[in-house]
Amino acid sequence: MPLKIINFRYITRAAILSCFFAFNSLNAQEIISDEDPVAKKKDSVINTSRIKADGVAAVVGDYIVLESDLDREIAQLEAQGADLSGVTRCELFGSLLEKKLYAHQAIQDSVIVNELYIQSLVDQQIQGILAQTNGDMQGMLKFYKKDSEQALRDEMYEINKNNYLSQEMQKKVIQDIEVTPEEVRQFFNAIPKDERPTFGTELKVAQIVIIPEVTEEAKQAAIDKLKGFKRDVEENGASFTTKALFYSDDGGSKNNGGLLPTMNRKRPRMVKEFRDVAFNLEEGEISEPFKTDFGYHIVYLEKIRGQEYDVRHILIRPELTQDAIQKAKDEIDVVREKIVDGSISFAAAAFEFSDEKETKFEGGQLTNPTTQDFNFELTKMDTEMYTQIQGLKDGEVSEVIQDEDRINSIKFKIMTVTDRIDDHEADFARDYLKIKELALQDKQIKAIEKWQKETISETYIKINGEYRDCDYQSNWLKTQ
Repeated sequence: MPLKIINFRYITRAAILSCFFAFNSLNAQEIISDEDPVAKKKDSVINTSRIKADGVAAVVGDYIVLESDLDREIAQLEAQGADLSGVTRCELFGSLLEKKLYAHQAIQDSVIVNELYIQSLVDQQIQGILAQTNGDMQGMLKFYKKDSEQALRDEMYEINKNNYLSQEMQKKVIQDIEVTPEEVRQFFNAIPKDERPTFGTELKVAQIVIIPEVTEEAKQAAIDKLKGFKRDVEENGASFTTKALFYSDDGGSKNNGGLLPTMNRKRPRMVKEFRDVAFNLEEGEISEPFKTDFGYHIVYLEKIRGQEYDVRHILIRPELTQDAIQKAKDEIDVVREKIVDGSISFAAAAFEFSDEKETKFEGGQLTNPTTQDFNFELTKMDTEMYTQIQGLKDGEVSEVIQDEDRINSIKFKIMTVTDRIDDHEADFARDYLKIKELALQDKQIKAIEKWQKETISETYIKINGEYRDCDYQSNWLKTQ
C-alpha cells in the first residue's frame, strides 16, 4: 500500500473521530433496550417500515445509529471549521460505525469506566455552556430540548461514557504496539523511490528572553490585596465568586467566578504549589495567599466529593513598574548589540543572560512540542512564531520583540534561525524519527484493521437504507 494512502487514511480517520466526540451531538448515542429483539437475536429480521419510522440507519451490537446522526455530526464538524472536501458521507458514516463498534466491544471486554471523570466532564461542559450564555440554564434546556437540568446531565453523561469507552478501546488495541529499528528500515525500504514522502522546509530556532523583575513592594501589594479579599469574605460575608469576577487576573476562570476544572487527587493537573494548598483545605475554607509562577493566589475549597475537589481561586499578578520594564528592554538591547558585533555568540549569550530556563542551557534552542526535537516544519509552524522569524536569514538576529505568555504579562526577546533544511525527499538517516513515526502509524493501522475484521465478524451488525450501497473499507455489510 503506497505511503501517501496510508498517511491519508490515518490522519483523516484520527481527525474525524476526534471531532465526532464533540458534545453538541446530544442524540448521537442510544442504547437498545433489553427487550429489543434486534439486540437479543442475531437471526431476527428487522421490519423495514418500522426502521424507517424510527430513523435507525444501522445497528452495531448493542448500539444504534440514527439517520439524523450523520447530518448532525457533519453540521458540528463544519461549525468547528473542519475541511470535509474529498470526504464522502459513506466515509463519515463508516467512522460512526467504528465508534459504535469500539464502544460495544469495550463493554464486552469489561473496560472500566471512570465514573468520577465522566461526571467531571459533564460538570465542565455545563459550566462552559453557561459561561457562554450568561448563566441562562432555561435557555440551554430549551436549546437542547430537555425538560430539566438532570435530564440534560443524564444524556450528556451517557454520551461522554460511550465516547470514553470508545477511546479506551482504541487505546487498548494499539497500546502495546512498537516498532524496532529493523522494522523501520524495512518499512522505509519497502516504499518505492518515486513514492517516498517529501518533508517540507525545516528550521531550527533559538531565542533569548529577558523578563522584567517584579519589585518586593509590588509582591507585597498583591499579597495585601488578596488578604483583604479573604478578610472581606470571611468577616463581612462578601462573595468570593464576585471578588474573582471583578478582580482576578486569571482570564480563563474569572468569568466563572474563579471556578477551575474539577481537581482530582489521582489525576493532578495544577502546578504542585497550587495542589499542595488546595488539597489541604477543609470544605468552605479560604487559603492564605501563596505564590506560583503565575502570580499570587488565594483558593476557596467549595466542595469535596471523594477524590474530586471543586475550587475557586483569585489570581493577582504583581504590577510591573515602568523602571523595571525599561531596565529589561535596555538589557536585551545590549545583549543584541554584543551578538551582532561578534563579541559573544548567540548560544553563549543565551546561557549567560536568558531568563528562560527551558532554553538557556540549550543555547536558546526551542523544542518542537509535537516532535520533541529542535526542528520546526515551516508549513506547520505556529503562526505567531512564523511571523516573528519570517524574513530572517540564517544566523541573523531579529529586532527586539515585546511578547507575553501565560506567566509573564511582558517579556522581551530576540530570535535567530540557527539552521535551515530545505524541502527534501525522505532520507533514512537524517529523517529517522519522522520515518519511525510513519512506520509506527502504519503498524497501528494494520493492527486496527485486523482487530476490526475479527470483531466485525463476531458482532451483530445491520445496515439499513441508502447506507447499504456504500463501498466500505471494512466488511460492515457482511450479512447483507
